[in-house]
Amino acid sequence: MKTLSENLFTEPKTPYPDDKGRYGDFGGRFVPETLFSALEELEQVFRSARDDPEFQKTFQYYARTYIGRPTPLYFARRLTEHLGGAQVYFKREDLAHTGAHKINNALGQCLLTKRMGKTRVIAETGAGQHGVATATACALLGLECCIYMGTEDMERQRLNVFRMRLLGAQVIGVDAGSKTLKDAINEALRDWSLNVKNTHYVLGTVHGPHPFPWICREFQKIIGMEARQQILEQAGQLPNLLVACVGGGSNAIGLFYHFLDDKDIEMVGVEAGGKEIAPGMHAARFAGGSFGMLHGAQSYVLQDEFGQIGSTHSISAGLDYASVGPEHAWLYSSGRVKYTYAMDEEALEAFQLCAQLEGIIPALESAHAIAYVIKEAPRLSSDQIILVNLSGRGDKDVEHASKFIKLDT
Repeated sequence: MKTLSENLFTEPKTPYPDDKGRYGDFGGRFVPETLFSALEELEQVFRSARDDPEFQKTFQYYARTYIGRPTPLYFARRLTEHLGGAQVYFKREDLAHTGAHKINNALGQCLLTKRMGKTRVIAETGAGQHGVATATACALLGLECCIYMGTEDMERQRLNVFRMRLLGAQVIGVDAGSKTLKDAINEALRDWSLNVKNTHYVLGTVHGPHPFPWICREFQKIIGMEARQQILEQAGQLPNLLVACVGGGSNAIGLFYHFLDDKDIEMVGVEAGGKEIAPGMHAARFAGGSFGMLHGAQSYVLQDEFGQIGSTHSISAGLDYASVGPEHAWLYSSGRVKYTYAMDEEALEAFQLCAQLEGIIPALESAHAIAYVIKEAPRLSSDQIILVNLSGRGDKDVEHASKFIKLDT
């Protein structure tokens, strides 16, 4: 494949973000004054890096030899036969180093940290995969690393907490609020406000104040760049349907971006339906949210009539977040991408079915996307193709899932 020899930061498929960091009505930069200079510095450094052949060469070197790119595109034959209808392909981001797509952005931003001359990195994490990826990149590049994580997420992702500490990171439990991802981001932003001179905040998804949604998209769109070439080589045609789970939305934007100009290709983002679509019982922002602001950006937010951020629930820690990336909000409002949700029970069923039919244990986040495919594939003809982003592997989720799944002995 020629992907890694190309400039990863090609001309945009959309006019967004604009010069104010907005995606239509969404996005922007709403932060304390102490962070404005850090965000402006980050934007300037990224703009210079994306045009620098040496930065390109360094990132691509690590992408190829350290992350393991390109990740494979896999035809899920047994799942396809079981469901009937459309052919199902997995983009295997679970095979990237550290077990998820998160390493693409974490490594890229840690390289930017070195370029800025900073020595310390902080990050938030929910499911732990972004924390592990950031701790890994910091170990590789010799940076001090501090990860904020909600104590509820620490309990259900104990393996990833150990992995982060093994990699040399300090993991700080956040016991405030819902004790999940939202609260971890709050604490990371407070830390950054106090330590901007020597610290860079590696925000893990396509959310937050500009330029974070843009930077994360630029590092993650390698997923769709590779997938487009791979499906043409393997199937001789482009897919009819793209599917990805959506928490903040980085893996979905990564898959969708290089297909946005192909108007005949349908795209579906799958949120966490949780236990039911009722306040505090889910994390489906497009099903139960409204226009608002969280963590420095305007988007769809789960909130009450007074703008107070609502509590959320998902069996998957990585989808358990009250807002969604502003580019997703724009894609939803423009009608280009459809957004739906999968319930906890559906995700657990998909988790088991994928394991038993394909020998692949998906992350519970990715299982939400597979749950949608299980319902949709039988409705399509056998000459149609569904391409799913398998955003991560489920090793981290086995202990948690075992509390809900009863297997025959």
